[in-house]
Amino acid sequence: MKPSLSILLATAFLSGCASVSKTPPLDPVTISVTSEDRSVTLFIEWEPKPLDRDGDYLTLSVEDAVFTALERNRELRIQTLEPIRTGAFELIERGQFQPELYGVLQAGEEEVSENSRATGEQFSVTGRDASGEIGIRQTLATGTDVEVSLEQDRSLSNRTPEQQEARLGLSVTQSLLRGFGPSVNLASIRQAQMDTLASQYELRGFTEAFVAEVETAYWQYVLAREEITIFKSSLELARRERDEIAGRIEVGSLSQTDGALSRGEVARRESALIDANARLDAQRFRLVRLLNANLDGDIDFQIDAISNPDVDHEPLHEIEARIDLALTKRPDLNEAKLRLAQDRLETVVTRNGLLPRLDLFVTLGKTGYADTFLDSFENIQEDSYDVTAGLRFNHFLGNAATRGRDLLARANREQAADAVLNHEQIVRLDVRLAANEVERARQQIEATAEIRLHLAETVQGEVERLKVGSTTALQVAAARRDLLASRIQEVEALISYRLALIDLYLAEGSLLERRGISIP
Repeated sequence: MKPSLSILLATAFLSGCASVSKTPPLDPVTISVTSEDRSVTLFIEWEPKPLDRDGDYLTLSVEDAVFTALERNRELRIQTLEPIRTGAFELIERGQFQPELYGVLQAGEEEVSENSRATGEQFSVTGRDASGEIGIRQTLATGTDVEVSLEQDRSLSNRTPEQQEARLGLSVTQSLLRGFGPSVNLASIRQAQMDTLASQYELRGFTEAFVAEVETAYWQYVLAREEITIFKSSLELARRERDEIAGRIEVGSLSQTDGALSRGEVARRESALIDANARLDAQRFRLVRLLNANLDGDIDFQIDAISNPDVDHEPLHEIEARIDLALTKRPDLNEAKLRLAQDRLETVVTRNGLLPRLDLFVTLGKTGYADTFLDSFENIQEDSYDVTAGLRFNHFLGNAATRGRDLLARANREQAADAVLNHEQIVRLDVRLAANEVERARQQIEATAEIRLHLAETVQGEVERLKVGSTTALQVAAARRDLLASRIQEVEALISYRLALIDLYLAEGSLLERRGISIP
């Protein structure tokens, strides 16, 4: 029975196509802010919108700050290109299983002298030869190399008639030991796919940390602004008391020492206000940097932060549920699990590499001969054919290099497995510590408010006693300093609670979802 080249060819290429799935296109990375029905697309062509400023002022809520930073920050854009890069490596790995079309065309001419065996006479032989070959070859995931070729050779000599030779050939080589099966041959593609997915987890983790950084910078700016408000009001009060004490000194009801104390307290508040203004500028610069205001060429503007730091707070419950959420969603843990899966695939490759190389090869051919080009192809249908089959074996004696690679791969796998378990312990600890900090900050809000109320009553009492001469300006000043510190602590506790919630959501891996942000 004649072998059917067309059936063998179709079977080979269909197997190759089925073994390697189609590669999705490399799309831009889209970060969607679903709560505001807005989205940011970051890719090669990047033209962020200018800041929506009103003169020298930028009105900004915490939500606006996050969205604007997502749209404009250059570091985030750099990170969004990583999935594109790793996807390119995936394409490179897939390329080894794509069909390759090849062709060869050559011509030659020779002139030689030969001796006639019958007469011993020397004569000259001139010959011309032209040949061409076209074919397609492909490596399949099963460890099979398939090559189909069509050849044509034309030879012409002054001593022999023209001869045309056409040949259709099929060559199949199948790995029987080393390199056999899709599990080994597709390992590099699957590792590249995991690299792409890992880069997406890495992007998610970076974005989550970036959003946390923006929110933290925003609330630190709000804290610095509130501190300035408190210091300004306390400075105005200190100045009024200084003037009042100066008037009482003139009438003799208070001593000059009380006047020095009141003037010193004013100077103390002025100094504190200078430091507070510097802190506000520092926080503004940090926030402006995250918004990448350099794109507009002007970073010297004021920010009007309109979000209120007040937030409903309740004691935390269901810590175990939060831990389970973190074990599912934390991008760094998911990335570590992907690296473990990559190392497991590597051991599949290195274990297979310990085997000898044993290949089965089969070559089929049909040849047609004639004195014209077309007739040579028509004569391929005749009964002439050639078949070659055999085995090819090779193996390194000792195989030290391969055994070393396998040992290294297995050690890396064990190391990665332990790293995942250790990472899970860290995740559990992170959630518990973050929850503990949230609860502490929540209780401090109530405690600092209570302290402020009591100190306000203390200051009022000291002022009344100073009016009747039963206390000194030093004691009043000390009470006012304590009240000022308590007012600062109360605002700090409120901001600390906000920041503690951000850290808890980071530890859970849920910050993006809680902010209505989705990425691939």
